[in-house]
Amino acid sequence: MKLISKSLEKDGSGYVTLLPEELEDMWHVYNLITKDDQIKATTIRRLQSESATGSTSSQRVRLTLTITIANVEFDPLVGLLRINGQVTSENQHVKLGSFHTIDLELNRNFTLFKPEWDTIALERVEDACDVTKQAEVAAVVCQEGLANVCFLTEHMTVVKQRIEVPVPRKRKGSVSNHDKGLTRFYDQVYQAMLRIIDFNFVKAIILASPGFVKDQLYDYIFDQAVKTDNKVLFENRSKFVLIHCSSGHKHALNEVIQEPSIQAKLADTKAAREVQALDSFYQMLNSDPDRAFYGYKHVAIAHERGAVGTLLVTDQLFRSADIQTRKKYVQLVEEVRAANGQVFVFSSLHVSGEQLNQLTGVAAILTFPIPDVDDDEDEDEDDRDDE
Repeated sequence: MKLISKSLEKDGSGYVTLLPEELEDMWHVYNLITKDDQIKATTIRRLQSESATGSTSSQRVRLTLTITIANVEFDPLVGLLRINGQVTSENQHVKLGSFHTIDLELNRNFTLFKPEWDTIALERVEDACDVTKQAEVAAVVCQEGLANVCFLTEHMTVVKQRIEVPVPRKRKGSVSNHDKGLTRFYDQVYQAMLRIIDFNFVKAIILASPGFVKDQLYDYIFDQAVKTDNKVLFENRSKFVLIHCSSGHKHALNEVIQEPSIQAKLADTKAAREVQALDSFYQMLNSDPDRAFYGYKHVAIAHERGAVGTLLVTDQLFRSADIQTRKKYVQLVEEVRAANGQVFVFSSLHVSGEQLNQLTGVAAILTFPIPDVDDDEDEDEDDRDDE
């Protein structure tokens, strides 16, 4: 993403003009946009005209419109961002106050106006425009007959292709059909990898599976590379990492990222740091539950007592349509940082973010234990009742 221009007033209002260049940029934009913001972008509208004879004709016209956002739809697989809202600027082709849908496109500027740019939104712009934070990892999570070819970026886990090939079972005295089925399967995975992965760009290529499927796939890839004299594959052979996982489904990626050998490869990526933080939270929850809280109410109590050392929160909470809810979480993040606490904002499109969402989307590792927090809450409520 490129930052074209930026103008912020002292009261926090203002606009930024951005140029989305790749699929992940659309994810950033989706997280930036909230209800009642305004967006100015080019769009296509079909206009009908009537001639003097009464015949009608229609033509597609490209317009620049400004709308007040009512709702936003995002498809992460194709990177389509559809924004619906009310037209707020005069235009000769479109009535003021009419509703219109804008499909944001890659490589086309748009301008986003907000009544208040909070720290979370400004950090999102900064992250999106920082080229050094866009290192990607490719992963093929597979089992016999099933493979998911995925990309892991700092903010997203995207399944680029799901491959399913029927593999006949081994029969007594004959394994030829089984072997032929496996070969077909490995070839489809190999062809998909060549088509989808830019081997010179990615930081690592993970092959993960239960059993020996990953090893056989690795051997097949480099047997084919020898036959076709694929120099790119040989130049990037050191990037391949083979890891055991429990299945070929997307959720097995979480096991993969927790492997120390993978974390070494991903040492500088946001995804690896998030996984380590979530893992530390679960370990603390098992070993010392009075130092691991989740849910806004409990985390807020811990923060009031100056106990939050590490705050874990998903970006989904900042997309809340309720402005007060968003402000509540932004304030929590800002105050924990001001108290020298660590804050991890998880992407809800990452497997680790999905896990955190199952724990209400907010959790904290405390610097000291706070026992019987539920009892304290009950006492506070009793005190209020007495008053």
